[in-house]
Amino acid sequence: MAGDTIRAMGRVILGGEAVRAGVVTRHELRRSYTSLYRGVFIRNDVAVTLRDRAIGAWLATGRKGVIAGAVASALHGAPWVDPAEPVEVASVKSLPQDGLIPRAERIRDDEVTRIGGLPVTTRLRTAFDLGRHLDRGEALARLDALMWNQRFDVDDVARLADRHPRARGVTQLRELLPLIDAGAASPRESAMRLRLLDCGFPRAETQIPVVVGSRPVAFLDLGWSQYGVAVEYDGDHHRKDRRQYVKDIERLRMLEQMGWIVIRVIAEDKPDQWLARAEAALRQRGCPLDLRDVQRAVRTAAA
Repeated sequence: MAGDTIRAMGRVILGGEAVRAGVVTRHELRRSYTSLYRGVFIRNDVAVTLRDRAIGAWLATGRKGVIAGAVASALHGAPWVDPAEPVEVASVKSLPQDGLIPRAERIRDDEVTRIGGLPVTTRLRTAFDLGRHLDRGEALARLDALMWNQRFDVDDVARLADRHPRARGVTQLRELLPLIDAGAASPRESAMRLRLLDCGFPRAETQIPVVVGSRPVAFLDLGWSQYGVAVEYDGDHHRKDRRQYVKDIERLRMLEQMGWIVIRVIAEDKPDQWLARAEAALRQRGCPLDLRDVQRAVRTAAA
Protein backbone atom coordinates (compact mmCIF):
# COMPACT_ATOMS: atom_id res chain seq x y z
CA MET A 1 0.00 0.00 0.00
CA ALA A 2 2.94 2.32 0.58
CA GLY A 3 3.75 2.11 -3.13
CA ASP A 4 0.24 3.21 -4.01
CA THR A 5 0.56 6.11 -1.64
CA ILE A 6 3.83 7.20 -3.25
CA ARG A 7 2.24 7.06 -6.71
CA ALA A 8 -0.62 9.20 -5.41
CA MET A 9 1.88 11.80 -4.19
CA GLY A 10 1.96 14.88 -6.38
CA ARG A 11 -1.76 14.53 -7.03
CA VAL A 12 -3.50 13.64 -3.74
CA ILE A 13 -1.40 14.02 -0.62
CA LEU A 14 -1.49 14.26 3.13
CA GLY A 15 -0.16 17.78 3.58
CA GLY A 16 1.84 17.35 6.77
CA GLU A 17 3.28 14.00 5.69
CA ALA A 18 4.29 15.36 2.28
CA VAL A 19 6.02 18.38 3.85
CA ARG A 20 7.93 16.20 6.32
CA ALA A 21 8.98 13.88 3.49
CA GLY A 22 10.24 16.82 1.43
CA VAL A 23 7.77 16.15 -1.40
CA VAL A 24 6.45 19.70 -1.17
CA THR A 25 7.25 22.80 0.85
CA ARG A 26 4.66 24.60 2.95
CA HIS A 27 4.76 27.43 0.43
CA GLU A 28 4.07 25.03 -2.47
CA LEU A 29 1.26 23.42 -0.48
CA ARG A 30 -0.43 26.79 0.00
CA ARG A 31 0.18 27.97 -3.57
CA SER A 32 -0.27 24.84 -5.72
CA TYR A 33 -2.73 22.64 -3.80
CA THR A 34 -6.41 22.73 -2.81
CA SER A 35 -7.88 21.07 0.27
CA LEU A 36 -10.02 17.96 -0.38
CA TYR A 37 -10.52 17.00 3.26
CA ARG A 38 -8.90 18.01 6.53
CA GLY A 39 -5.17 17.60 5.98
CA VAL A 40 -5.62 16.15 2.48
CA PHE A 41 -4.76 18.15 -0.64
CA ILE A 42 -4.81 17.84 -4.43
CA ARG A 43 -2.89 19.76 -7.06
CA ASN A 44 -4.64 22.85 -8.46
CA ASP A 45 -3.84 21.97 -12.05
CA VAL A 46 -5.71 18.64 -12.23
CA ALA A 47 -9.39 17.85 -12.69
CA VAL A 48 -10.57 16.12 -9.53
CA THR A 49 -11.95 12.63 -10.24
CA LEU A 50 -14.11 10.41 -8.09
CA ARG A 51 -11.11 8.16 -7.55
CA ASP A 52 -9.06 11.16 -6.35
CA ARG A 53 -11.75 11.90 -3.80
CA ALA A 54 -11.86 8.26 -2.73
CA ILE A 55 -8.07 8.21 -2.25
CA GLY A 56 -8.32 11.47 -0.33
CA ALA A 57 -11.04 10.11 1.95
CA TRP A 58 -8.97 7.00 2.65
CA LEU A 59 -5.93 9.13 3.47
CA ALA A 60 -8.09 11.34 5.72
CA THR A 61 -8.88 8.27 7.87
CA GLY A 62 -5.20 7.57 8.39
CA ARG A 63 -5.29 4.79 5.77
CA LYS A 64 -7.52 2.74 8.07
CA GLY A 65 -10.85 2.89 6.28
CA VAL A 66 -12.48 0.96 3.44
CA ILE A 67 -14.26 2.80 0.61
CA ALA A 68 -17.94 1.80 0.65
CA GLY A 69 -21.38 2.77 -0.63
CA ALA A 70 -22.11 4.51 -3.93
CA VAL A 71 -18.47 5.47 -4.52
CA ALA A 72 -17.43 1.85 -4.03
CA SER A 73 -20.04 0.86 -6.62
CA ALA A 74 -18.55 3.39 -9.06
CA LEU A 75 -15.07 1.97 -8.49
CA HIS A 76 -16.54 -1.44 -9.34
CA GLY A 77 -17.79 0.08 -12.60
CA ALA A 78 -21.39 0.97 -11.80
CA PRO A 79 -22.68 3.97 -13.79
CA TRP A 80 -24.62 7.09 -12.78
CA VAL A 81 -22.56 8.06 -9.74
CA ASP A 82 -22.06 11.82 -9.50
CA PRO A 83 -18.37 12.85 -9.22
CA ALA A 84 -19.40 14.96 -6.21
CA GLU A 85 -21.04 12.02 -4.40
CA PRO A 86 -19.97 11.95 -0.71
CA VAL A 87 -17.44 9.22 -0.04
CA GLU A 88 -18.47 6.63 2.54
CA VAL A 89 -15.57 5.09 4.44
CA ALA A 90 -16.38 2.03 6.54
CA SER A 91 -14.60 0.24 9.35
CA VAL A 92 -13.33 3.47 10.88
CA LYS A 93 -14.30 5.90 13.63
CA SER A 94 -13.78 9.54 12.81
CA LEU A 95 -15.68 12.79 12.66
CA PRO A 96 -17.74 13.37 9.52
CA GLN A 97 -16.75 16.25 7.27
CA ASP A 98 -17.94 17.74 4.01
CA GLY A 99 -17.88 15.04 1.35
CA LEU A 100 -16.85 12.24 3.72
CA ILE A 101 -19.19 9.93 5.65
CA PRO A 102 -17.48 7.61 8.15
CA ARG A 103 -19.25 4.39 9.07
CA ALA A 104 -18.03 2.55 12.14
CA GLU A 105 -19.25 -0.83 10.90
CA ARG A 106 -17.47 -4.15 11.03
CA ILE A 107 -16.02 -5.20 7.68
CA ARG A 108 -14.59 -8.71 7.55
CA ASP A 109 -11.44 -9.43 5.60
CA ASP A 110 -13.29 -11.38 2.89
CA GLU A 111 -15.61 -8.38 2.38
CA VAL A 112 -12.74 -6.17 1.23
CA THR A 113 -10.99 -6.11 -2.11
CA ARG A 114 -8.44 -3.76 -3.66
CA ILE A 115 -9.02 -1.72 -6.77
CA GLY A 116 -5.85 -0.06 -7.97
CA GLY A 117 -4.41 -0.61 -4.50
CA LEU A 118 -7.31 1.16 -2.76
CA PRO A 119 -9.26 -0.89 -0.16
CA VAL A 120 -12.88 -1.11 -1.33
CA THR A 121 -15.82 -3.21 -0.20
CA THR A 122 -16.38 -6.23 -2.44
CA ARG A 123 -19.22 -6.10 -4.95
CA LEU A 124 -21.39 -8.24 -2.65
CA ARG A 125 -20.62 -6.15 0.44
CA THR A 126 -21.24 -2.99 -1.61
CA ALA A 127 -24.68 -4.32 -2.58
CA PHE A 128 -25.34 -5.22 1.07
CA ASP A 129 -24.56 -1.65 2.14
CA LEU A 130 -26.41 0.11 -0.68
CA GLY A 131 -29.61 -1.78 0.11
CA ARG A 132 -29.47 -0.79 3.78
CA HIS A 133 -28.16 2.75 4.04
CA LEU A 134 -30.08 4.56 1.30
CA ASP A 135 -33.72 5.50 0.96
CA ARG A 136 -35.67 2.68 -0.65
CA GLY A 137 -35.96 4.20 -4.14
CA GLU A 138 -32.34 5.32 -4.37
CA ALA A 139 -31.20 1.99 -2.94
CA LEU A 140 -32.92 0.03 -5.70
CA ALA A 141 -31.54 2.36 -8.37
CA ARG A 142 -28.00 1.89 -7.04
CA LEU A 143 -28.45 -1.88 -6.83
CA ASP A 144 -29.80 -1.98 -10.38
CA ALA A 145 -26.78 0.00 -11.59
CA LEU A 146 -24.37 -2.33 -9.80
CA MET A 147 -26.10 -5.34 -11.40
CA TRP A 148 -26.24 -3.59 -14.80
CA ASN A 149 -22.46 -3.24 -14.80
CA GLN A 150 -21.77 -6.85 -13.77
CA ARG A 151 -24.17 -9.45 -12.49
CA PHE A 152 -23.90 -10.73 -8.95
CA ASP A 153 -25.89 -13.38 -7.11
CA VAL A 154 -28.59 -11.87 -4.88
CA ASP A 155 -28.59 -15.12 -2.86
CA ASP A 156 -24.97 -14.41 -1.95
CA VAL A 157 -26.01 -10.95 -0.72
CA ALA A 158 -28.78 -12.57 1.33
CA ARG A 159 -26.22 -14.91 2.88
CA LEU A 160 -24.11 -11.87 3.73
CA ALA A 161 -27.17 -10.44 5.49
CA ASP A 162 -27.40 -13.69 7.48
CA ARG A 163 -23.83 -13.04 8.59
CA HIS A 164 -24.80 -9.58 9.88
CA PRO A 165 -28.37 -10.11 11.20
CA ARG A 166 -28.30 -7.06 13.48
CA ALA A 167 -27.07 -4.61 10.86
CA ARG A 168 -29.27 -1.57 10.36
CA GLY A 169 -31.56 -1.73 7.34
CA VAL A 170 -31.38 -5.49 6.71
CA THR A 171 -35.18 -5.75 6.48
CA GLN A 172 -35.26 -3.21 3.63
CA LEU A 173 -32.35 -4.95 1.91
CA ARG A 174 -34.14 -8.31 1.95
CA GLU A 175 -37.25 -6.68 0.48
CA LEU A 176 -35.28 -5.10 -2.36
CA LEU A 177 -33.09 -8.05 -3.35
CA PRO A 178 -35.80 -9.84 -5.41
CA LEU A 179 -36.58 -6.56 -7.19
CA ILE A 180 -33.07 -5.91 -8.56
CA ASP A 181 -33.03 -5.82 -12.36
CA ALA A 182 -29.92 -5.61 -14.51
CA GLY A 183 -32.00 -4.23 -17.37
CA ALA A 184 -32.66 -0.84 -15.79
CA ALA A 185 -30.82 1.61 -18.04
CA SER A 186 -31.11 4.66 -15.77
CA PRO A 187 -32.03 5.59 -12.18
CA ARG A 188 -35.30 7.07 -13.49
CA GLU A 189 -36.26 3.71 -15.01
CA SER A 190 -35.57 2.02 -11.66
CA ALA A 191 -37.81 4.55 -9.92
CA MET A 192 -40.60 4.02 -12.45
CA ARG A 193 -40.40 0.25 -12.09
CA LEU A 194 -40.60 0.49 -8.30
CA ARG A 195 -43.56 2.89 -8.55
CA LEU A 196 -45.42 0.40 -10.75
CA LEU A 197 -44.78 -2.43 -8.29
CA ASP A 198 -45.86 -0.33 -5.31
CA CYS A 199 -49.12 0.50 -7.09
CA GLY A 200 -49.96 -3.13 -7.70
CA PHE A 201 -49.05 -3.49 -11.37
CA PRO A 202 -47.62 -6.84 -12.51
CA ARG A 203 -43.84 -6.86 -12.57
CA ALA A 204 -42.59 -5.20 -15.73
CA GLU A 205 -39.94 -6.68 -17.99
CA THR A 206 -36.93 -4.52 -18.89
CA GLN A 207 -35.07 -3.99 -22.17
CA ILE A 208 -37.78 -5.81 -24.12
CA PRO A 209 -36.56 -6.71 -27.63
CA VAL A 210 -38.88 -5.92 -30.52
CA VAL A 211 -37.94 -8.31 -33.31
CA VAL A 212 -38.70 -8.17 -37.02
CA GLY A 213 -37.77 -11.48 -38.60
CA SER A 214 -34.70 -12.47 -36.64
CA ARG A 215 -33.39 -8.94 -36.08
CA PRO A 216 -34.19 -6.75 -33.04
CA VAL A 217 -35.30 -3.31 -34.26
CA ALA A 218 -35.86 -1.76 -30.83
CA PHE A 219 -35.47 -2.36 -27.12
CA LEU A 220 -38.21 -1.01 -24.86
CA ASP A 221 -37.31 0.38 -21.42
CA LEU A 222 -39.92 -1.58 -19.52
CA GLY A 223 -43.33 -3.09 -20.08
CA TRP A 224 -45.40 -6.20 -20.51
CA SER A 225 -44.76 -8.01 -23.79
CA GLN A 226 -47.72 -10.35 -23.14
CA TYR A 227 -50.05 -7.37 -23.49
CA GLY A 228 -48.04 -5.27 -25.93
CA VAL A 229 -47.75 -2.35 -23.49
CA ALA A 230 -44.53 -0.47 -22.75
CA VAL A 231 -43.47 2.48 -20.61
CA GLU A 232 -40.57 4.58 -21.88
CA TYR A 233 -38.79 7.50 -20.25
CA ASP A 234 -37.78 10.30 -22.62
CA GLY A 235 -34.90 12.25 -21.13
CA ASP A 236 -34.34 15.92 -21.87
CA HIS A 237 -31.63 15.07 -24.41
CA HIS A 238 -34.23 13.38 -26.60
CA ARG A 239 -36.25 16.59 -26.91
CA LYS A 240 -33.36 19.03 -27.11
CA ASP A 241 -31.65 17.12 -29.92
CA ARG A 242 -33.89 17.72 -32.95
CA ARG A 243 -32.58 14.79 -34.97
CA GLN A 244 -32.93 12.45 -32.01
CA TYR A 245 -36.45 13.72 -31.44
CA VAL A 246 -37.41 12.93 -35.05
CA LYS A 247 -35.91 9.44 -34.72
CA ASP A 248 -37.90 8.89 -31.53
CA ILE A 249 -41.16 9.88 -33.24
CA GLU A 250 -40.43 7.55 -36.16
CA ARG A 251 -39.61 4.75 -33.74
CA LEU A 252 -42.85 5.36 -31.82
CA ARG A 253 -44.90 5.18 -35.03
CA MET A 254 -43.19 1.94 -36.00
CA LEU A 255 -43.98 0.39 -32.60
CA GLU A 256 -47.60 1.51 -32.76
CA GLN A 257 -47.92 -0.01 -36.24
CA MET A 258 -46.59 -3.26 -34.77
CA GLY A 259 -49.36 -3.20 -32.18
CA TRP A 260 -47.56 -1.75 -29.16
CA ILE A 261 -49.11 0.81 -26.85
CA VAL A 262 -46.22 2.97 -25.67
CA ILE A 263 -46.62 5.20 -22.61
CA ARG A 264 -44.05 7.98 -23.08
CA VAL A 265 -43.00 9.64 -19.82
CA ILE A 266 -41.16 12.96 -19.65
CA ALA A 267 -39.57 14.61 -16.64
CA GLU A 268 -42.49 17.02 -16.22
CA ASP A 269 -45.10 14.24 -15.95
CA LYS A 270 -46.53 13.63 -12.49
CA PRO A 271 -46.55 9.95 -11.49
CA ASP A 272 -50.34 9.75 -11.27
CA GLN A 273 -50.58 10.88 -14.91
CA TRP A 274 -48.44 8.20 -16.51
CA LEU A 275 -49.62 5.55 -14.05
CA ALA A 276 -53.21 6.22 -15.11
CA ARG A 277 -52.22 5.86 -18.78
CA ALA A 278 -50.42 2.60 -18.04
CA GLU A 279 -53.44 1.27 -16.14
CA ALA A 280 -55.81 2.20 -19.00
CA ALA A 281 -53.54 0.57 -21.60
CA LEU A 282 -53.22 -2.67 -19.67
CA ARG A 283 -56.96 -2.86 -19.05
CA GLN A 284 -57.55 -2.21 -22.77
CA ARG A 285 -55.35 -5.20 -23.55
CA GLY A 286 -57.16 -7.47 -21.10
CA CYS A 287 -54.70 -7.46 -18.19
CA PRO A 288 -56.58 -8.49 -15.01
CA LEU A 289 -55.37 -5.67 -12.77
CA ASP A 290 -56.29 -5.68 -9.10
CA LEU A 291 -55.27 -2.26 -7.81
CA ARG A 292 -56.48 -2.34 -4.25
CA ASP A 293 -57.44 0.79 -2.34
CA VAL A 294 -54.12 0.92 -0.49
CA GLN A 295 -52.25 0.80 -3.81
CA ARG A 296 -54.42 3.53 -5.26
CA ALA A 297 -53.57 5.60 -2.18
CA VAL A 298 -49.87 5.11 -2.95
CA ARG A 299 -50.45 6.36 -6.47
CA THR A 300 -52.46 9.35 -5.27
CA ALA A 301 -49.75 10.26 -2.77
CA ALA A 302 -47.24 10.26 -5.62
CA ALA A 303 -49.18 12.86 -7.58
